[in-house]
Amino acid sequence: MESHPIPVMAKQFHQHFTRGADYFNSDKTGEFTISNPSENLLNIAMLESGWMMGNITLRDIDRPTGQAIEIGDNSLHTGRALSGRFKKKLSTNGTPFELIETDSCVSLSYEQLGQLANIQDFDQFVSLINDFFGRAFSLDMLRVGFNGEYGGLPTDPINNPKGQDVNTGWHAIAREFNKGSQVITKAFTLGKDGDYPHLDALASQLIQDKIPEAFREDPRLVVMVGAELAAQERLRLFNGGDRSLSDAAAAQMLTSSVAGRFAFVPPFMPGKRLAITTLENLHIYTQKGSRRFRAEFVDDAKEYQHAYLRNEGYALGNGFLYAAADESAVTLL
Repeated sequence: MESHPIPVMAKQFHQHFTRGADYFNSDKTGEFTISNPSENLLNIAMLESGWMMGNITLRDIDRPTGQAIEIGDNSLHTGRALSGRFKKKLSTNGTPFELIETDSCVSLSYEQLGQLANIQDFDQFVSLINDFFGRAFSLDMLRVGFNGEYGGLPTDPINNPKGQDVNTGWHAIAREFNKGSQVITKAFTLGKDGDYPHLDALASQLIQDKIPEAFREDPRLVVMVGAELAAQERLRLFNGGDRSLSDAAAAQMLTSSVAGRFAFVPPFMPGKRLAITTLENLHIYTQKGSRRFRAEFVDDAKEYQHAYLRNEGYALGNGFLYAAADESAVTLL
């Protein structure tokens, strides 16, 4: 009689993850701490999970609280002095951060596992689960970064499907920075005959009024556009042409540039938000030694669980280098 694949896979799974003491420290519960070499491999996997993850700042730090520091700025650091050497003090305009317990988990019931194709192929199963899990929690990090308002206990994913209560994300941090100077929260209209006729006008005003002069021409500066704003801008460009194929193609290309800067629609960013910064200015911190992995078949629950626990938090390297129009302030015409 052929044995059921689940117990066999459980044994293989334990052997797979306890293989190589240089990478994992395990116990009998199925939970694993991760060593420094494997933390580097994890970071590489996260960076490879998407273009945006590969361009923001992911940093391991020792302390659970502190001040984000981005050394220096783009202002002039060269000159001469009447007496002695010329000098320029380094600026430190980063935001405070606090790392809090953050848990990511996916599970599959034994019934679901039994329905998967090629369930006997353990290596393929592990590869598929690892690939999905890596993408899932990397996207969750971005989701919380754009939508997070506070760290709740317990969290409520039903009423907060965008992770609003998981952590305080970049935009929420910017709203509090420097008494709210960097985010427009006063109501305005966008569209023909509105306060701003189009995205170029809004983005240009944000750059001029809120981005420090030394950064306004920085080639790393990007415009992050919510999906609703992007759709309206594309419609405006289409309606402005003669509907020819060449004009339609040109209209589509124009939406990748706003106010002369590279523009894109980030995943999970609210549809009517516009934000301008450098991607490197968006920081996610993880406390060293806080990572815990759990990957096991749980017979009592009749499911396979794959989980990643760590202390995590968000910050802006330079609070003045983030300018935005809050989605609550925008009325589309």
